[in-house]
Amino acid sequence: MTLSRRQKGLLIAFVAIGLMILLGVIFGSSGKNEEFQPQNEFKLDPWIEIKIGGIDMSINKAVLYLALATAATIFTLRWIASRMQERPNRVQTAVEAAYSLMKDNIAGGNMDRKTATKWFSFIGTLFLFIWFSNIIGYLPLPTNTEHKIDIFGIAFPSFALYAATANISVTLALTLVVWISYHVQGIRAKGFVGYLKGWVPEGITGITAIPIFGIEVISHFVRIISLSVRLFANLLAGHLLILFMGGGLVVLLGIAALGVLTIPAAIAFFIFEVLLIATLQAFIFSTLTAIYLGESVAEHH
Repeated sequence: MTLSRRQKGLLIAFVAIGLMILLGVIFGSSGKNEEFQPQNEFKLDPWIEIKIGGIDMSINKAVLYLALATAATIFTLRWIASRMQERPNRVQTAVEAAYSLMKDNIAGGNMDRKTATKWFSFIGTLFLFIWFSNIIGYLPLPTNTEHKIDIFGIAFPSFALYAATANISVTLALTLVVWISYHVQGIRAKGFVGYLKGWVPEGITGITAIPIFGIEVISHFVRIISLSVRLFANLLAGHLLILFMGGGLVVLLGIAALGVLTIPAAIAFFIFEVLLIATLQAFIFSTLTAIYLGESVAEHH
């Protein structure tokens, strides 16, 4: 009998759960670890406290990860600008492929030529910044100041995974920049009244246009939620899966033998996140940005 893909997935899940229960029965549990708090991996303890007029501007690991992503983005863009005319090698071939993706697929594929030329640098920078933020988030760095390790009598932060894009405040800030940008672009291209008129599909007039316009207003505000939460939720979920499978579940349940099952799962999740999710989420965010910008200057809705 041939099993469907869904049946195979359910079978694997049931087998994995059964093995976990069996290992727990055979080896027993050393007791639930009440001190281990997985959510603290995303806690932002201030490293350097800075408060200006009641606003917390403290330096923490999120700031570090943003600085690393910014530096990587600037370096890459400058490297592309200075070497695009040299004889191509393997690295430049890969860079040119990424350049083509940003220019032809993301920007050129969703905006008219004039708008794409004007906004390509913004779209490209946004794509690279989010991509670097995602990728750096899967590199273990010594940023865990809650659990330190002692090396020759000196306490150093332990290694941990963290992504700036797994913080809703970061993705919300990026979203607001995009949201404001495409509204400003639309108003500059059509005028304030003309831009608002464009929110109603051509051919709809009279009282029917009022609810349509209201729905469109709501949809623009919903975009703030959809853009920011999509990126934040995907990165957060991925890091939590890696955290739990990589040892968190073993510690919480106190069953060391579970590591036989959870470690391979953690490696699989890690590879999946690095190879697919990190790039896919950067692509989706920048593509939607290009669509919104192109839509804002389009002649018809």
